[in-house]
Amino acid sequence: MNPNPSPACFSPERALLLGRQTLAIEAAAVAALQARIDDSFAAAVRLILDSCGRLIVSGMGKSGHIARKIAATMASTGTPAYFVHPAEASHGDLGMITRHDILLALSNSGESEELLRILPALKRQGARVVAMTGNPTSTLAREADVHLDAGVAQEACPLNLAPTASTTAALALGDALAVALLDARGFGPEDFARSHPGGSLGRRLLTHVRDVMRQRDRVPAVAPTTPISEAIVAMSHGGLGLVAVVDDTDRPVGIFTDGDLRRAFEKRIDLQDASIVAAMTATPRTIGADRLAVEAVEMMERLRINALLVCDEDGKLQGALNMHDLFTAKVI
Repeated sequence: MNPNPSPACFSPERALLLGRQTLAIEAAAVAALQARIDDSFAAAVRLILDSCGRLIVSGMGKSGHIARKIAATMASTGTPAYFVHPAEASHGDLGMITRHDILLALSNSGESEELLRILPALKRQGARVVAMTGNPTSTLAREADVHLDAGVAQEACPLNLAPTASTTAALALGDALAVALLDARGFGPEDFARSHPGGSLGRRLLTHVRDVMRQRDRVPAVAPTTPISEAIVAMSHGGLGLVAVVDDTDRPVGIFTDGDLRRAFEKRIDLQDASIVAAMTATPRTIGADRLAVEAVEMMERLRINALLVCDEDGKLQGALNMHDLFTAKVI
């Protein structure tokens, strides 16, 4: 077969047909797994939860690639896990696995020679085995403590040879295990953030309002009796697009923003002589410094506002933040 066929061999219609068929076959393979989430699945979750060791995930070939991803997902969601190559295991890496560990072995046929070769040694030292195969009667399935059936009716490959639907099913079943385990462990957003400190995900989950806000001494504030004209000057100097209106105890009673200024023009309020209470927004929205910055984003988007005042437990002004601050911190 010519590995580089000429463009004349390409059929757009054929490509679209195969693309849609592939997705349909793989979707059906994953959907069929739902009926197999049974006592065996629960037993696998229980076995991994009760282990005082780690979850070792292993597989050859394409199953090995899926095993690596499952190990990574487990590790990032509260289940200590890593991948061990079965061929390398029989040449020394077997020493990485202890009797306290659980082996999650992936093999579509269930007859992978490299995996079967290391099973006796693992079982002698007391390690438990969870097998994920496409053949419940296979050697690996029979020798495992728990077997998870990831079998598929057919591969998406037109030749029914290349691992496609089978690897998709194994990946989905691995995700199902990971989700069940993280829920059983009570793994929450803060735990997730600790294992994802880098990138936007870590910033979103670890950044608090106090990390983003402008401190009190950088927030322009005026008294309720202050003329609007003076409040406008204070707002311009503050660079926040707002000025807080506070009482004599430094508790906000209002907020004056660019939007309030435009509305004051529309209402023909005397900007020179009228006090700020005539144009401010009373009872402003506030947030605590210990809240997550993503909560501030959600509040601003829901209320369609661009800034928030930050107050302490006593209701006193502690700072402020706007959308620009959140963009700069890369929270959004």
